[in-house]
Amino acid sequence: MGRAVTVATCALNQWALDFEGNLERIFRSIDIAKSKGARYRLGPELEICGYGCSDHFYESDTLLHSFQVLKKLLESPATQDIICDVGMPVLHRNVRYNCRVIFLNKKILLIRPKISLANAGNYRELRWFTPWSKARHVEEYFLPRIIQEVTGQETVPFGDAVLVTKDTCLGTEICEELWAPNSPHIEMGLDGVEIFTNSSGSHHVLRKAHARVDLVNSATAKNGGIYILANQKGCDGDRLYYDGCAMISMNGETVAQGSQFSLDDVEVLVATLDLEDVRSYRAEISSRNLAASKVNPYPRVKVNFALSCPDDLAVPTCMPIQWRHHSPEEEISLGPACWLWDYLRRSKQAGFLLPLSGGIDSSATACIVYSMCHQVCLAVKNGNADVLADARRIVNDGTYVPEDPRELCKRVLTTCYMASENSSQDTCNRARLLAEQIGSYHISLNINAAVKVVVGIFSVVTGRTPKFSVYGGSSRESLALQNVQARIRMVLAYLFAQLTLWARGMPGGLLVLGSANVDESLRGYLTKYDCSSADINPIGGISKTDLKSFIQYCVESFQLTALRSIMSAPPTAELEPLVDGQVAQTDEADMGMTYAELSIYGKLRKIGKAGPYSMFCKLINIWKEIFTPREVASKVKHFFRMYSVNRHKMTTLTPSYHAENYSPDDNRFDLRPFLYNTSWSWQFRYPS
Repeated sequence: MGRAVTVATCALNQWALDFEGNLERIFRSIDIAKSKGARYRLGPELEICGYGCSDHFYESDTLLHSFQVLKKLLESPATQDIICDVGMPVLHRNVRYNCRVIFLNKKILLIRPKISLANAGNYRELRWFTPWSKARHVEEYFLPRIIQEVTGQETVPFGDAVLVTKDTCLGTEICEELWAPNSPHIEMGLDGVEIFTNSSGSHHVLRKAHARVDLVNSATAKNGGIYILANQKGCDGDRLYYDGCAMISMNGETVAQGSQFSLDDVEVLVATLDLEDVRSYRAEISSRNLAASKVNPYPRVKVNFALSCPDDLAVPTCMPIQWRHHSPEEEISLGPACWLWDYLRRSKQAGFLLPLSGGIDSSATACIVYSMCHQVCLAVKNGNADVLADARRIVNDGTYVPEDPRELCKRVLTTCYMASENSSQDTCNRARLLAEQIGSYHISLNINAAVKVVVGIFSVVTGRTPKFSVYGGSSRESLALQNVQARIRMVLAYLFAQLTLWARGMPGGLLVLGSANVDESLRGYLTKYDCSSADINPIGGISKTDLKSFIQYCVESFQLTALRSIMSAPPTAELEPLVDGQVAQTDEADMGMTYAELSIYGKLRKIGKAGPYSMFCKLINIWKEIFTPREVASKVKHFFRMYSVNRHKMTTLTPSYHAENYSPDDNRFDLRPFLYNTSWSWQFRYPS
C-alpha cells in the first residue's frame, strides 16, 4: 500500500568546531536510524560544525571543514538508502546562510537556507548569517569541487522548496521558524506537505520545555500532518545547555518523546506513522481545504525514493503518548549536572573544587555535583561506554567502574570551608556534615593569618588601621575589610584547585565552582573577584527562590538531611564580626530587599522591559495590598540605584549556566552599560 512511513530524528551532543567528533556522532545516529528501519533521518541545527561557533562562522575554515565533513558523509556506505538531512553553514553568492543539506545516495537533493533567524536573548544569528528572503524561490548553487567529485553534480537547488517522494511530501523548518508568527509549516501544510521537519539549536530555560512541545503539537493540530523535531543537546562550549527533547508529533499529538536531560551523546527516535491518518484528518477540516485551494505553490524537488514499503499492511504504527514534563526542581537537579559533566570531560580536568560556606547557594552547587555523580553512575549501569571511558580518564584509573555516587563524588569533588574570625561554628558544622553525606573530599581551613597580613601591609604603608563599623569604623572601612576576606578566599580557592591533587599524590587540576545566584548578581550583592569569581557557576542563572525549592527536593530525593539546617538558617555572608558568638549580618538586611522582591525586579527589568517608571507603575498594582505607592517608589529607587552602582561587576561575572530569562549576564544575554548615572534624576522624578 505504501502508507506507513518510518522516520527518525535525533538529539546529538555536538561541540563547536569538533568536526571529527561531530562527524562520528552523526554517523552513529544514521546507523541507529537505519537499524530501526528509518528511511529519513533528521539532525540538529548546524550539527556538522556545532551551533555555538559564534564568530568562527566568519572564518572560511569553518565553511571548508563543514564541506569536508559533508564529503565524508556523502561518500560513506552508511548514508545509502536513507534520506539524510544535516545542518551546516553555506556561502551562496558571497552571502553566508544557515542551511539544511538534504541528500540521498551520493546526490544532494536540496540546500534549504534558514528564513527566520533567532536574534534575541542568547541568540545572535543575524551577526553571522543572512535570512533567505525569497519565498518559494529556488536558485542554482554551484557545488565546491570536493563535493562535485563525489556527487557528479555541478549545481543543486538552493532555496525555499519542498521534497516530493514517491509516497509523500516533506517540508523543512529550522528552529526559530517554528516560533515565528508566520511559520512556514502553515503555508506548506496548505500546499500538501504532509511531513514537516525542524532542526533546532534550542537551549534549556527553566519551565520552557512545555512551550516547545505545545508549539510542535499545535503546528499539526489545526492543519494536520507529521512534525519531526531534532535538537542539539549538551554543552557545546559556552553558558547554554541544549536540552534535547527530540520529538515526533502527528495531528496535534505526541507519538515519540526524547529525553530532556541525558549523558547519552547520541539519542535517536524512530516512529512509523500512517500517512492516511494525516489525509483523513485533513479531509474534514473544510476551512483548511478552502485555504489550500488558494495557496501559492512551493517549488517541488522530485525524489525517486519512498519513505514507505509497498507491503506495509502488517507494519505496526505508533500511537499517541502523554508527554512527561520535569518539575523545576528536577530540571535544576539534571540540567546543570549534565552541563557540568560535559564541561568537566571536555576540559580534561580531574574534578571540581567548591568553596562550601554552609549556606544555601554553595550547598545547592554541591548537590548539583552530587546529582551529576548520580547521572554518571546511572549511565554506566545502563551500558554507556562513552561515560565509563570519560569517568576512567577523569579519575585516572583504567579499571574504575563508578557505581556509588558518594564514592565518585569523593574522587571528583573537593569542598573547602574557609573560616575567618567572623565565621560561626554553625556554618562550619553544616558544611562538614553536608560534605560527609555527599562524600566529597573536605578541607577546613582558617584565613585569619592571610587577612591580617594583607591588612597589615596597608597599615604599614598608610599608618592607618581600618576597623569594622561595630568597633567604630566607617562604612568604607567595614566594606573594605569584608572584601579582603572575600578576595583572599578566591585566591586560596585557586591555589587549592591547582595543588590539592598534587599534595595528595594525584595527577591533574580542579575547576573552581562559583555559587552566586542570579538574584545576587542582579543586585550586585557580591564582592568583585571573590569566591563568586570561579571557572564556572552552575547556579548563576537560578533564583534564590528556586534554589530553596531545589534544596528541599534534594532532602527528599537524595536523603541529604544535612540540608534541613541549611534551609532553616538565614542567608549570611559572615564577613562582619559575630555578636555574642552569633551571626549579626544577614543578606536581606544588607541588600535592603528580600530575595523574593529581587526576583520580581529582575523579571520586570529584563523580561518586562521595564525602566524605573514602568516598574513603579506595575508594582503599585502588584503590591497594592502590602505597600503604599510611596513605599513602592522608595523600593524601586533603591533597586535601580543598587543595580546601576554594581552593574560593572557583571563584566567579570563567572560563566554561568543559563536557566532564567532575567539573567543579568553581561556577556551576550543582557547587553547594557556598566557605567550609569546612578542618580536616575529624570526617571526618578515622576513616581515621587
